[in-house]
Amino acid sequence: MKLTKEFRIERTKKGHPALWECGGGHRNTGYSTIIAGKNGEAKTPVYIRRRGHLANEHHALFIVEVGDYIIQADHHREDFDVEIYQIKEIHAEHALAVKVNDFSYDQWDKPPGKLKEAVKAACEKALCYHCRQPHFYEWDDKND
Repeated sequence: MKLTKEFRIERTKKGHPALWECGGGHRNTGYSTIIAGKNGEAKTPVYIRRRGHLANEHHALFIVEVGDYIIQADHHREDFDVEIYQIKEIHAEHALAVKVNDFSYDQWDKPPGKLKEAVKAACEKALCYHCRQPHFYEWDDKND
């Protein structure tokens, strides 16, 4: 049986379900949450925080859909644990996701395939000391 997990969602002004890319590194530890699309692609955020306390906090808000991925990375002295979840249901206040892959003890359950770049970004963000910006997103100039 696959492990399921609930993720608390935000709602945009138009009522769309959304999740934050967040996290960053400390001296010897770090964590991150990255949001990826159904095909492992970077998504366009609806909002990027640029003010207030940013270090290791919420950095970019993404509208999510069933099928999108949530990648969570934690490390202690660069010994990583990575969990990959895929969203299966979206409810009023949470998204229900199923763990589809993980990395621990220097070994994947199965290779990350199309999520390789998202996993790389999650690990980089977890290492980014007092991270203040998003690491895995698509942005074009017309969004400014």
